[in-house]
Amino acid sequence: MSEVKVLGELAVLDDVGPPRRGRAYPAAGATSALLLPAALLLGALVLWPVLRTLHASVTSDGRWVGAEHFRAALAAPGTGAVVGRTVLWAVLVPAVVTALGYLFAVASRRSEEGGLVRLILLVPVALPLVVTGVTFRLMYDPDPTRGLATLLAARLTGRSADDAPQLLGPGLVTVALMSAFVWAWVGLAVLVFRAALDRLPPSLADAVRAYGGGRRHVLWDAQWRPLLLRTVAVVFALVALGTSRTFDLILVMTPGSVRDDAAVLALRVWQTSGGTTTGQGAALGVVWLVAVVAGMLVAAFFVRQAWPPPRVEATPGPAPTPPPRRLFRLLAAGGAVVWLIPLVVLVATSAHGQVDAAARGWWSAPPGTGSYAALLGGDELWRALGFTLLLATVVTATVLVVALLAAYPLAWLTGPAAQATGLLLMAATVVPVQVIAGPVNEVLGVVLSSGTARGLALVHVALGVPFAVLVLRNAFADLPAEQVRGARLGGRRWWGTLHRLARHNLPAVVAVSVLEFVQVWNDLAVGLLFSGPEATPVGLFLAGQSRGFVSNSGVLAAGSVLGSVLPVVLMVLARRQLVAGLVSGGVR
Repeated sequence: MSEVKVLGELAVLDDVGPPRRGRAYPAAGATSALLLPAALLLGALVLWPVLRTLHASVTSDGRWVGAEHFRAALAAPGTGAVVGRTVLWAVLVPAVVTALGYLFAVASRRSEEGGLVRLILLVPVALPLVVTGVTFRLMYDPDPTRGLATLLAARLTGRSADDAPQLLGPGLVTVALMSAFVWAWVGLAVLVFRAALDRLPPSLADAVRAYGGGRRHVLWDAQWRPLLLRTVAVVFALVALGTSRTFDLILVMTPGSVRDDAAVLALRVWQTSGGTTTGQGAALGVVWLVAVVAGMLVAAFFVRQAWPPPRVEATPGPAPTPPPRRLFRLLAAGGAVVWLIPLVVLVATSAHGQVDAAARGWWSAPPGTGSYAALLGGDELWRALGFTLLLATVVTATVLVVALLAAYPLAWLTGPAAQATGLLLMAATVVPVQVIAGPVNEVLGVVLSSGTARGLALVHVALGVPFAVLVLRNAFADLPAEQVRGARLGGRRWWGTLHRLARHNLPAVVAVSVLEFVQVWNDLAVGLLFSGPEATPVGLFLAGQSRGFVSNSGVLAAGSVLGSVLPVVLMVLARRQLVAGLVSGGVR
């Protein structure tokens, strides 16, 4: 936009152009300044640690050793099983979550009880994985007098209490962990599929029927081929990348005696390196990092320019799609009831005293407030809650500011530059924190001091910026040309334009803020690797309580309930903005 004199009067020439702008706004000098905070954070706490890990994987005391560390790490006892188990997680779990998510989305669409079903499925998404691990460990307790699932399995198989199936034993622990992960992630798949289904134009189905197509042809040609196949790719990729971060779940849910039987690369890298930069630990981290980035690239290939779904214009058309058949609606309602059972187990266990919760099941003792009284009577939980609230608030505000500044100039890139930027941001988003923990601690030791609250906040900011920039960049780029033109005319300086563009993209801003806050609040891995004695977040506090699981089960359940209230409330209240924000600024 430029100002010139026309017939002696000041005129504004709008040069925003078509929806795909090719010119960078603001000017080059200001662009460099806007990108500098994000570049410094990602360079110092993501890029350099990745390069440092790569260097450590092929050297020893500064001497080149080539593939020696890789051979030693992969030849170590149990590594083959760990890699195979990681691959199984990355293939089987996303397939199950995707299938269930689609079925729930279809069965709960346009029905009176559909909103309640989706609300129930959304709650586990907001829970910390630490709390999910606590919940399912309570359900799968090997003692049938305490574990509801163990009791039911014993009765269904006709076995005695002493011979009940051990759901957390060596043979079934991976299945038990996968069931907990599926329970936690299906709600996200339902939200994505619901957004895709709502954007399918009804005219497509009418066109297929007009050409003589039946129900099968409508399903394939009017739903799957135009949109849902690519939505499946999005959901599958999201869940597959999520399975690479099962660290919290495995660490809390599995007893120490079977942890090696459930280990995946997320846990093995931490066990090998312990937050330092070692040869074999770095080699395993590189293997894991390459696998995760390769999966991200494959996902990007399938979903590029396919998400968000196309905007559907509000035009007169046929009647909306009728609700699903009564049988499917009943199945959806029944599934929602099943999804409630773990939450009931957690809340019911928390409503018992310490002795009752440790000695017998929640169904065989009267409720009480003993566990809550014991927990709230001390100051550890209060300190953890207060620190986590402050940490999540500061990190979220910082990430939002840095991401808005960086997304503003990046949104106007087109062609190879835009695609390369998107791939780099996606790669930075999926870097596992265990892989770069050693080099990050080295950076913190130089800049601040490792194990401090400031260092912990800095790591969270660096890990949260790539996703936030990616979503906001895409949301800005998707704005209609007339909105961008109005923002340019209304803002005489770039910050005024940015402020107006952010207001137009309020759902994306809300989505980034809520997801970042919940991510920091629910974290365990970053806190375990970078926090110190004076910086104990809620996730780390609950994980510490789980060491004496049976004797501490009542207090642990009460702490899990209290620690989950805020993220659940935020996700429930902002669920519509989350879907709209992610759709408007989805992966390209």
